Amino acid sequence: MLGNVYGLDLGTYEIKIFDKKKDRIWREKDSIAMKKKRYVYAVGNEAYEMFEKAPDDIQVIFPMKNGVIAHFDDMQYLLGTLLGSERRFGRGDEYVIAVPTDVTEVEKKAFYDLVYHSQARARSVRIVERGLVDALGSGIDVIAEKGIFVANFGGGTTELSVLSEGGMVLNRLMKIGGEDFDAAIASLVRRNQDFLIGRLTAERLRREFGVFDQSTDSAITVSGRDLISGVPSQTTVSISLVRAAMKELLEECVRAIKAMIDRTPPNVRHGIREKGICLTGGMANLRGLSTYLRESTGLPVMTMDEPELCAVRGLRRILSDRTYYNRLTYSMMDEDYRWLR
Repeated sequence: MLGNVYGLDLGTYEIKIFDKKKDRIWREKDSIAMKKKRYVYAVGNEAYEMFEKAPDDIQVIFPMKNGVIAHFDDMQYLLGTLLGSERRFGRGDEYVIAVPTDVTEVEKKAFYDLVYHSQARARSVRIVERGLVDALGSGIDVIAEKGIFVANFGGGTTELSVLSEGGMVLNRLMKIGGEDFDAAIASLVRRNQDFLIGRLTAERLRREFGVFDQSTDSAITVSGRDLISGVPSQTTVSISLVRAAMKELLEECVRAIKAMIDRTPPNVRHGIREKGICLTGGMANLRGLSTYLRESTGLPVMTMDEPELCAVRGLRRILSDRTYYNRLTYSMMDEDYRWLR
């Protein structure tokens, strides 16, 4: 009997999986808790709950980095454990994996090998560009539209894609994501207030304050460590400090968007100016980001519903429509990739 069909979106901090047989999407944190750097203590959501809270002998690691697989064996173990918790492995399953466009062919092959050469014993593994499934998951017919701009602001990267009639015109993967914004906030708090906060606290500040608001006198009390006394304490962090920390990274993203628009062929650019920017990814939920991008680029900006799920929703459309499947996906075993075998 033939197995199931799965769509995989492997993010820096979260894995999204579409299960065709059950017609459902499920999510799990992309993390592993290691004890004494040798033993797996927990995986997925359970491991992430321990991040920045675990004792010294337990380390929480993230196998993905900057949109690609950084720790292959750990990622393979994590994915096998998560899928194995849903069902028993059997031959005959098919997989379609969303991957960044602007990475090397060897890095793309790693996504393929992750599933094909694992205990999943897949019958077939096919690849699709993430920009395409992001647009599909946003309700856009990527084959019919002549000009689409997708900006995926994720936890570890920002991926900018220009699409036209089912093809990728331009793509850039920037190594700027939510973790970089959080690190910038934590760094500025440390320099200005001699106070050390963790990444999760910095993330809370980012989510609470957003990036575009007229208010300049808001503040939040956070816990951390006073670097002068060296003891755990609390301090108040202002909205202006958080905005200042994020300013440079946001400006770099805007410059990249403008540069890509300038390089876009005129007929494709016309469609983009009409439709605007399609904003996806987990960071798209950041309050005021769409307003900031609209003010900075002069283009309409649409934030999708549940933008962090756009890619996996696009995978669902591909696996439900044979035209999309045949036109947009490909195998790393095709003749074009023979040199990678």
